[in-house]
Amino acid sequence: MKEALLYEKLDNHRVRCQLCHHFCLIQEGKRGVCRVRQNINGVLYTLVYGKVIAAHIDPVEKKPLFHFFPGSFAYSIATLGCNFHCQWCQNWEISQAFPEKGGEKIGAQEIVALAQEGGCRSIAYTYTEPTIFFEYSYDIARLAKRAGMRNLYISNGYMSRRMLEMLSPYLDAVNIDLKSLREEVYTHYIGGHLQPVLENLRQMRKMGIWVEVTTLIISGINDTSEELREIARFIVNELGEDTPWHLSRFFPAYKMNREITPLSSLERAREIGLELGLRYVYEGNIPDDEAVNTYCPNCQRLLIRRQGFSVIENLIHRSECPYCHFKIAGVGLG
Repeated sequence: MKEALLYEKLDNHRVRCQLCHHFCLIQEGKRGVCRVRQNINGVLYTLVYGKVIAAHIDPVEKKPLFHFFPGSFAYSIATLGCNFHCQWCQNWEISQAFPEKGGEKIGAQEIVALAQEGGCRSIAYTYTEPTIFFEYSYDIARLAKRAGMRNLYISNGYMSRRMLEMLSPYLDAVNIDLKSLREEVYTHYIGGHLQPVLENLRQMRKMGIWVEVTTLIISGINDTSEELREIARFIVNELGEDTPWHLSRFFPAYKMNREITPLSSLERAREIGLELGLRYVYEGNIPDDEAVNTYCPNCQRLLIRRQGFSVIENLIHRSECPYCHFKIAGVGLG
């Protein structure tokens, strides 16, 4: 165990965790919502430091990050636990598990070495919610930065402002799940609130972190044209028209047994995003389709051709379209 960062000691051996927007008040011997931070004798401990439950070399497109060093690889890691309890969680076996269920002990320096050996340009904190293993990711991120590597958070965006400010000097890119623009969806299906996610998205953009947004489209939950327009408008107005929006297809998982998202719903959502001014809107969890490619917003020519998570062809040169010299948004595009 390791003493946690970002908490306040209170009377009667109680503590107030300040890692995420739950701000859990934790009694002696108890744990927070995430299950992986425990109060022991008035000291808050993280129970997952260095306990890796998943480690893989992934294409950065799998995160998904389509405008951050496309075609590169990210050393991707996770621990057990999450501060959300989404009823449709795709990784519920590890996100909803207690830390006692397992994990391989791997030191922070070893993670960086493994990433380098694997030819990875970045380290991605992903699969579960990286906020809950902040102490571990923070130590790795600082070492990775010194080694010339980039750091990526694939997150629900529910971290506290203090945590975000502490991590931001080492954080290069994020993909944030914007699950809905309805507070009732967050409270009923997820176990959180909407506004902290929106505020953190705004703050990340101000901090200069590269931001991409994912929305899992679920029939009857967040698939109305009205809500999709609201999400697209928020991205355009608050994050900018160059922010990539990934529309992901739902498949039944965990406690949610609704229909697989019709392809027509994703196509409609993509049309809405483009219509409202977003320049880069993608569809995910679908058979190979042109909607995973990157096109020049100015001349509409194909710039990055993808097949699955693989980049087959990248024609971007010095971050510009080679045909009309329009500036393509992103980091390390070519």
